[in-house]
Amino acid sequence: MIFFCASTLPHSTQTHPLMSTTFEDQDLGGAEFTNSNLSAAKFDDINLANARFINVNLSAANFEDINLSGTVFKNIDLTNVTIQDANYEGMRIDGILVTELLTAHGKRLA
Repeated sequence: MIFFCASTLPHSTQTHPLMSTTFEDQDLGGAEFTNSNLSAAKFDDINLANARFINVNLSAANFEDINLSGTVFKNIDLTNVTIQDANYEGMRIDGILVTELLTAHGKRLA
């Protein structure tokens, strides 16, 4: 296991030791990122199954072609979130099926 922290890096790389680094076809299973700045990072064709995100800022992030089936969101701020072209089957918000909400909303508008 390799451990990077400011105290173990040469002085010239303490601020941004891996900035602009590209990892391609790498197995980083079990890697841990703590108190790390990954802003503007790009993740393409990545497997994050069973990953845990705790105290993470994803504001203004873009998600496209993402599989979130079976995912649980707790204590999240969804202010101004837009969901487009999604499959809502089985999705619940506060225990209420989203498909039922959308059906009731459609009937109200009719």
